[in-house]
Amino acid sequence: MKYENLDGINTLKTVKDMLRWSQERRSKHKDLSVQLQQCESKEISKLHRNDKKLSITWIGHSTFLIQINGVNIITDPVWSQRMGTQKRLTEPGLKTTELPTIDVVLISHGHYDHLDFATIRRLPGKPVFLVPSGLKKAFLLRGYKNVIEANWYEGFVDSGLKLTFVPAQHWTRRTISDTNTSHWGGWMIEDLQTKTTIYFVGDTGYFNGFKEIAKQFTIDYVLMPIGAYEPEWFMKDSHINPEESIKAFLELNGSYFIPMHYGAYRLADDTGPEALERLRNEWNRLGLDDNLLKVLRIGETLWED
Repeated sequence: MKYENLDGINTLKTVKDMLRWSQERRSKHKDLSVQLQQCESKEISKLHRNDKKLSITWIGHSTFLIQINGVNIITDPVWSQRMGTQKRLTEPGLKTTELPTIDVVLISHGHYDHLDFATIRRLPGKPVFLVPSGLKKAFLLRGYKNVIEANWYEGFVDSGLKLTFVPAQHWTRRTISDTNTSHWGGWMIEDLQTKTTIYFVGDTGYFNGFKEIAKQFTIDYVLMPIGAYEPEWFMKDSHINPEESIKAFLELNGSYFIPMHYGAYRLADDTGPEALERLRNEWNRLGLDDNLLKVLRIGETLWED
């Protein structure tokens, strides 16, 4: 089975497109000496003791530790030091040995910068894996049994949480023959008692689906990608740029914006500091409340008051 985007958007590129991008990249000179900041006061002990408060810790790229209603969740776990030929630019905010026992792993899609089985083997605990449709077999082949597949808008209730897989505009491939044979999307995490909702957007271009998602959920925290957008003629359909990410956030009517998917790997031609600068410039241009933008340093934890 082949999966598709909403509105029939095709995100796949041709060999000619790849060659054009390669030529453009050779002519660009980016300063990679300046990277994102690590948090100097990581709260590892507090995270291990926490079984009540909501916390969101940015590990780096699209990997977060989310503690909600006493459940420890990891999103898109990737601690890999390399991505293809590229070396990781910033160290993960926490080591896997510093994590509390993980109960749930949420996977947005099968790309290697979002699903790393070498990392999964090192996660503490015996979590349940919630994955997009078509991806379960990759886990079963590696001996993981506690795996649940989800289609868009399919939800699961457990331990006082509702976890719902929602659309994104992207694509996926792990081998030369499995393009789009599994799906892609984001995850909505709802605490049914407090009604707190966290939207892990996953990997996406800007699309009309944000408006539909906003109709179905009241969202507190939006974990939104902002990087891997340059060159935009090539990346636009698959990766949202900083200005579009704010547009999407406003359409979602979220309470807080937490940027992700920038600064860990050089997946495109933009850099982490460039993405963050564009985000801040657009935020200021629109006159948005600075208190709603929660830029986390790598390894930093946001605690709900």
